Amino acid sequence: MLLGVFAVCLFSLTLPVTRLALESFHPVFIATGRALLATLLASLYLLSGRQRIPTRQEFRYLLLVVMGVGIGFPVFTALAMQQVDASHGGVMLGIMPLITAACGALLFKERPSRGFWIMAFFGSSLVIVFSLLRGNGVLHWADLSLLVAVVTGSVSYAVGGHLSKSLGGLQVISWALVMASPLLLAPAIYFAPDNWTAVTPWAWAGFLYAALISQFLAFLPWFKGLALGGIARVGQTQLIQPFMTIIMSAWLLGEKVDMMTVGFALAVFAVVATGRAFNTQRKQT
Repeated sequence: MLLGVFAVCLFSLTLPVTRLALESFHPVFIATGRALLATLLASLYLLSGRQRIPTRQEFRYLLLVVMGVGIGFPVFTALAMQQVDASHGGVMLGIMPLITAACGALLFKERPSRGFWIMAFFGSSLVIVFSLLRGNGVLHWADLSLLVAVVTGSVSYAVGGHLSKSLGGLQVISWALVMASPLLLAPAIYFAPDNWTAVTPWAWAGFLYAALISQFLAFLPWFKGLALGGIARVGQTQLIQPFMTIIMSAWLLGEKVDMMTVGFALAVFAVVATGRAFNTQRKQT
């Protein structure tokens, strides 16, 4: 659980730093470029450590990780950040614990207790209501983009957590990035800035954080935590991510934090604390 919380702290900056990067970079370049830069670190790790080659079954699972963390999540979150605030996007990502737990249950025969599902549904409902209230009852088209990011990201989180039991967290994300890189090179070149000297320091800072931390290093504690504590239980720590993102958005971007945000944050923390009391049982195979 502690590893999960630490990883969520790192991930909570992803949307704010993406908005910073949008000052100078096209959203497609942010998504593809950050993955390619992270691939350099991933390649160095795989070569220097002489890691073993994944099995055929592990490669099939890695394709699902590629779909989420290599393509789906970074592309669709970057597109959404053009239209909505980082705090709004952070709240939409609050439904990820429910989807991640569902993926773990469907793919890897985890069997969360009834109490866990009640808490997961309740927590996800809280963040959805919060999103609607902040949007005056209207969902922007960017919400659909964020929903795609949620689904693809959640599948990759669940599969990555499972693979970490045999490969380790850094090896999972490293192989996924290496496998995704041939698909990312052409769009990264096409959408690269015409004038690199015009890129602002804040845009560089946002891009580098998204590439080095969000796209690579944060996955070490995240996948390790999922492997140790279970996809459903540790995945529920994501319920605090929307509110941490809101805090970071206020700090970095000057977005306002009102009492409604504080109230929903307290409610979600209570749900997470209650959810930890329920054990996740795994079906033996």
